[in-house]
Amino acid sequence: MGLFERYLTVWVGLGILAGVGLGLVAPGAFQSIAGLEFAQVNLVVAVFIWVMIYPMMIQIDWHAVKDVGKKPQGLILTLVVNWLIKPFTMAALGVLFFHYVFAPWVDPASASEYIAGMILLGVAPCTAMVFVWSQLVKGDANYTLVQVSVNDIIMIFAFAPIAAFLLGVTDITVPWETLLLSTVLYVVLPLAVGMATRHALERRSSTAVGDFVARLKPWSIVGLIATVVLLFGFQARTLVEQPLVIAMIAVPLIVQSYGIFLIAYVAAKALKLPHNVAGPACLIGTSNFFELAVAVAISLFGLNSGAALATVVGVLVEVPVMLSLVAIVNRTRHWFVPAAIPAGQGVMKEEAR
Repeated sequence: MGLFERYLTVWVGLGILAGVGLGLVAPGAFQSIAGLEFAQVNLVVAVFIWVMIYPMMIQIDWHAVKDVGKKPQGLILTLVVNWLIKPFTMAALGVLFFHYVFAPWVDPASASEYIAGMILLGVAPCTAMVFVWSQLVKGDANYTLVQVSVNDIIMIFAFAPIAAFLLGVTDITVPWETLLLSTVLYVVLPLAVGMATRHALERRSSTAVGDFVARLKPWSIVGLIATVVLLFGFQARTLVEQPLVIAMIAVPLIVQSYGIFLIAYVAAKALKLPHNVAGPACLIGTSNFFELAVAVAISLFGLNSGAALATVVGVLVEVPVMLSLVAIVNRTRHWFVPAAIPAGQGVMKEEAR
């Protein structure tokens, strides 16, 4: 892990402190930024989101999709968890906690927005940090690429309908035009540009992709932290007046993360998946594409909305939770079928002995 991935929680925490401080000192500046919108999409945040996710899209090898049929069980598990279970359990937990458990302390309008933010997190499966989690559990890198690639293809078509359905079920009016625009802006276009960039770089040399992504990575960090600063700058007064709101949002997110992981891990064990496939499959199903969720929440509900705040809390929750799940996966390696050793490697190991 690089310095950014290893201390992601620290950087985000510092961004939150900076955002809250600036929001209290210079609220007018944040109001001016909020006014820079087109079709309910904030242009400043759109730029930061693009800066953040563009390097991640370049890393996706779309040629890996052709190998999807070789180990279908792990991919099927990931897809079922991501698209048939996770969005609906997140919506249910949001309603449970904010319409019932926390109802005495949260007004109905804010509760609905928090639920909306959590739903957007639940409908956005992880794209970028998946590669970090897979590496930490010694996962099959090529298979992880297949899972990410197929997930992104499905996201293009499934994100908007599922999000709109669940947001509608929770009695929140959803402007379909804005949701579709956000999907195109933050999924379709970055994927298309990333594919084109990768193709051009691969024609140049075998190392060009890695070198280019390495040069862009610091800008990706800037995009993430700048987005966090903006979000918490707009939420500064709310956070000061309601210091427990982040803790309340975090509770259902944490329950969701560990619950989804448990479902996926038990299923992986039942399917007798090898550990280097089971580990990444379960972690991919648990983590979120928080960049997309933040962007859509801003587009639909505004920069200073409870929905946007809930998606940012998702960033804080995800990193420490996912690191704890990585530890669980590594300590339970013996529960799973060992990965098959490629032909010839077994002989080489015997000779080395």
